[in-house]
Amino acid sequence: CLHVVDDKMADRLNTISSHMVTTAAAGLCAAGLYGAYSKFHVSGEIDEDPKKNGGQLAAEVFKSHGVKHIFTLVGGHISPILVASEKLGINVVDTRHEVTTVFAADAVARLSGVPGVAAVTAGPGLTNTVTAVKNAQMAESPVVLIGGAAATLLKGRGALQDIDQMVLFKPICKWCATIERVGDIPKILKKAFQIAQSGTPGPVFVEFPINTLYSYPMIMKELAPQSKSTSIVQKAVNWYLKNHIDRIFAGAYIDHDYTPLKPDIPYVADSLVAKAVALLKSAKNPVVVLGSQATLPPTKAEDLAAGLEAIGIPCFLGGMTRGLLGRNSPIHIRQQRGVALKEADVVLMAGSVCDFRMSYGRTLNRKSKVIAVNRNKEQLYKNSDMFWSPTVAALGDVGTFVVQVAKGLQQAGYKCPTAWVQKLKARDGAKEKANIEKGKEPAEGLQGQKLVNPVKFLHELEHLLDDNVILVADGGDFVGTAAYILRPRGPLTWLDPGAFGTLGVGGGFALGAKLCRPDAEVCILYGDGSLGYSVAEYDTFVRHKTPVLSIVGNDACWSQIAREQVPMLGSAVACNLAYTDYDVVAKGYGGVGFTIKHMDEAKKVIMEAKEACKKGAPALVNVLIGKTDFRKGSISV
Repeated sequence: CLHVVDDKMADRLNTISSHMVTTAAAGLCAAGLYGAYSKFHVSGEIDEDPKKNGGQLAAEVFKSHGVKHIFTLVGGHISPILVASEKLGINVVDTRHEVTTVFAADAVARLSGVPGVAAVTAGPGLTNTVTAVKNAQMAESPVVLIGGAAATLLKGRGALQDIDQMVLFKPICKWCATIERVGDIPKILKKAFQIAQSGTPGPVFVEFPINTLYSYPMIMKELAPQSKSTSIVQKAVNWYLKNHIDRIFAGAYIDHDYTPLKPDIPYVADSLVAKAVALLKSAKNPVVVLGSQATLPPTKAEDLAAGLEAIGIPCFLGGMTRGLLGRNSPIHIRQQRGVALKEADVVLMAGSVCDFRMSYGRTLNRKSKVIAVNRNKEQLYKNSDMFWSPTVAALGDVGTFVVQVAKGLQQAGYKCPTAWVQKLKARDGAKEKANIEKGKEPAEGLQGQKLVNPVKFLHELEHLLDDNVILVADGGDFVGTAAYILRPRGPLTWLDPGAFGTLGVGGGFALGAKLCRPDAEVCILYGDGSLGYSVAEYDTFVRHKTPVLSIVGNDACWSQIAREQVPMLGSAVACNLAYTDYDVVAKGYGGVGFTIKHMDEAKKVIMEAKEACKKGAPALVNVLIGKTDFRKGSISV
């Protein structure tokens, strides 16, 4: 279709078109200028004092949140945090491997109720912590991980140790954040502490680019050296670099509020507490199965124990609740949990989870009424679609719920039937007598030599440990045996990795425990395999004056694996180790070492090792143990 347009109309159209282009350009320009203003505008005073840096702000947050120890392996990316923390009286503890920093922080969190803090350098420093961070996540332990990072301007440009750290930690942390401005440090760290403790506790990660930690003059010198070139391009670059740094430091050192934010702790509805009381009130054969969540703040372990003892329901203790009821409680049942659960008419699962530890729920009797309480909804209903179903599912704080239920039962005049408790206790006694008999059997080494029977040795150790001992479990077969024989003395005196089953926790857990409770005896129970992960921390124990005692069950083998692999597949490939002189290794790091080759040496050597610890020296006892069938049938996968 053709249109004829006269000259006058053409001029008019050209004018309209030109106006539209000008308007559009003006609009785009305005939008661009606004975006540029938002991006480059510097708001706030620039404090150029070379004595001030972001590390000081971080240290103030730590102090205000009750942090007494920071665990680290030093690196230039994080040095300002460490120096500032030390100046504020916070104990900076440097370890020999970054994974130990998080394990130690985890132990502090569990024992003190205050989130543990670990600070490591960028790149490989952070990647070395991944296993421990995942362990803390699965153990529901509130840990604050501080990590260095490349300068904001240099990310993705090939800077030293520059990787995408967020992609590593987002799947295994509750929350991750990057510091972009120095003035944001207090509010971001306060939020990190709050989130770590809220809901289901867990680890959080805060990334500190190096240009948010050092002083303004130093960052200007290193990242924005002013070229003398008079070219427009170079002037523009100089302006951009200075503007970028100015924005990072603008308003950095104003009067910040360091007051901790209150954690968000969920509580169970009163109606569900009443339902639980009603079910338990009519129970004839009730059982309580406690998991680590029961020990979380705000409920005190002593109050939880008092409530359980008042109602007298038999309890099976797992994880951090081991020791909750003391060494010889009449309601603490240690043996044959599966049999008891099949006979129970009401089961209170207080923080325990139907994962592999409860055979995914198959250990429960389908006719039993099950009361489950957990802060984590996923854990609360774990495998309930297959093998079990909760009668009451209570989402909220475990310790508070149990104390409220116990109070309700007391008010109703309930007391667990004595015959039921005595029945379970009688089974305990019979099983423990059988264990003592098992300790009388000969135990041979790999070459048929007579060595120490681990069952008998652990019974002897049980009588020699102090009343205030904290036991740290790090191993497979030997530690699994110890879990049946050794009795934690009181609340929060047992540390194990938790559901992740991580080897290598010993050095870090013991370090954190001894610093939290310097007057307590801290005893690591090591397998010879697991010892290899953290034996270098004997250097840390010596330097930081933390005299811990290690008992190493040395059978020159990954026995927990060999027990299944050899009969099933006919080979011990990769299972055998050597009867290494681990006592000599400890001496090499500055500690003291002992060896036990025969049972008649045990008492004397253990007492000598304990005495060395009391004098300030970390000690290691290398116990050469033989094979037994005590744990025959236990699984390792």
